[in-house]
Amino acid sequence: MHIEADIRAALRTVIDPELGHNIVDLGMVYDIDVGDAGKVDILMTTTARFCPASAFLQEAVAAAAGTIDGVEKVKVELTYDPPWTPDRMAPEIAIRF
Repeated sequence: MHIEADIRAALRTVIDPELGHNIVDLGMVYDIDVGDAGKVDILMTTTARFCPASAFLQEAVAAAAGTIDGVEKVKVELTYDPPWTPDRMAPEIAIRF
């Protein structure tokens, strides 16, 4: 899906302040659902349940996704099921940790 790929690319501009890499390559984005009338639901996680950057990351994800043509409304939901672990990282990032 073209819009989903564009959203995923935009989310690569969102950097986790703790790990210093984008949230897509860190494996923090679990699902992007593009619905009717430009409504987008994004399911993501943070590295820890009580991550102090949770609100910042949610706002940054909504803002980044909202820059894509055709996106009218963005809902970002946090989940911790499954919990994030370093094995979710892209291989090129994981080797640095």
